[in-house]
Amino acid sequence: MLDCNCSICARTGFLHLIVPHKGFTLLKGDGDLSSYRFGSGQAEHLFCRHCGVKSFYQPRSHPDGWSVNYHCLDDGHDLRPTIRKFDGRNWEKSRAGL
Repeated sequence: MLDCNCSICARTGFLHLIVPHKGFTLLKGDGDLSSYRFGSGQAEHLFCRHCGVKSFYQPRSHPDGWSVNYHCLDDGHDLRPTIRKFDGRNWEKSRAGL
């Protein structure tokens, strides 16, 4: 049974890496993205139109940045993120702790 109030990120293994807009450049594949907005319409979810993977999106919680799925980054980067637990189900209350 699926709990519709679940955190999609927890179910899909999305590991958020928040990147300021000015620090993000999509090198290729822009034409392969499909956009979807639901609920308030503030977040823009971008999916690969071929495989359905969401490698990054514009979250409501960080309107000045992109949330990049760390698991979708190519090998060879030197990023060593600090992982902090975050209550994504109640993100509006938890946002102040970021």
